[in-house]
Amino acid sequence: MLGCTPFTIMSYFFMWYLPPFVAGRVIWYLIFYSLFQALTTLFEVPYCALIMFLSSDQKERDSATAYRMTMEVLGTLIGAALQGQIVASAHASDRCTVNRTANTTEYLQSLHNISSFPEPLGFLSHGAKVYMIAAGVIGGVYLLGTVILFSGVKEKDDPYALNSDKAIPFFKGLRLTMKHGPYIKLTASFLLISTAVQLEQSNFVLFCTHMTELRNSFQYLVVTILVSAAVSIPFWQWFLQHFGKKSAACGISWMIPFAVMLVTVPHLSVAYVVAFVSGLSIAASLLLPWSMLPDVVDHFRLLNQHVKRPETLFYSSYVFFTKLSTGIGLGMSSASLELAGYKGGACRQSSSVILALKILIGVVPTILILLGLFILLFYPITEKSRKETEQALEQLRRNHPSCDNLFENEGNILI
Repeated sequence: MLGCTPFTIMSYFFMWYLPPFVAGRVIWYLIFYSLFQALTTLFEVPYCALIMFLSSDQKERDSATAYRMTMEVLGTLIGAALQGQIVASAHASDRCTVNRTANTTEYLQSLHNISSFPEPLGFLSHGAKVYMIAAGVIGGVYLLGTVILFSGVKEKDDPYALNSDKAIPFFKGLRLTMKHGPYIKLTASFLLISTAVQLEQSNFVLFCTHMTELRNSFQYLVVTILVSAAVSIPFWQWFLQHFGKKSAACGISWMIPFAVMLVTVPHLSVAYVVAFVSGLSIAASLLLPWSMLPDVVDHFRLLNQHVKRPETLFYSSYVFFTKLSTGIGLGMSSASLELAGYKGGACRQSSSVILALKILIGVVPTILILLGLFILLFYPITEKSRKETEQALEQLRRNHPSCDNLFENEGNILI
């Protein structure tokens, strides 16, 4: 994690840098965006798997997971606020608001020339400068977080592996992972749910932007979603501890009726209610898979006691599936909007684009969430079996010769 951080910051900075040449800018941004995604994945896999090496107690891991997800959502909110404030001067004028004061003939004529809104050279220079400043600030915050993580979190060795055990080859371990029933069901379920959430998030802003009553409020709607998600994660942590993790999955479905309400009654008051409830559902969809994945790893470990450190296999493949859900969601959105005739930069879109957006934030996420929750019904790890697995692993740990100093190291764990 520490090794890839400087390169991650560098690639992020150059994503916002405006190169002096014009012809190769697409290649430039494609290279640095791909590099940034690869490096963040390289960081995310050990970062997410680290939760398994903080403690062998399931309640402590669930608590640490809830804390991590809360901080991630708050970090997203703080990062968006920082960058938004820094680059605000580059977006001081609202072209669409100005155009609405023009007469009807001029406005209709402007719709046929949506791609030709040249800005003064000084404005472009100022905009490029403030975006680079914002990228530098965000990069500094990223570096600070990595230093805190590296210096403040102590990693424990595998408490269940025999001293003679060796790490399993990657492809052999991957085959074992893909044959593990609970993991397949969990991954399939949240692949669908994550795709639905991605569709909801990415198209919610577009829908609000192109609805007359919501155009000037979408920033506040996004903040409402993030704040709602951040403050509700502790509630979901309490809920899953008292009622079980599968029961907490019902919260993901809360966004369905409200999203349908928004596309049928697109008023500002309804949009704020939808944003708040969507934040609750998004918090549940963020917390639950990362809280359930350690249970799957424990179940696998109990069945395969000579496999050393299987956590990286599960977490790396699950991170892949989360990236896949993002790609599927963005691909579905782009293809649907292109077929509907979406025109980037236009102040107004055609009725077919509005209909496509309504389907993308109402119909499609509803189907995907219901399918994901249906698959989750067959997820075999219950609260009872989870406690039985915990007791069996605890007995294994106590009888294990490599765990003599395990309790001595408990005090070195800093979260």
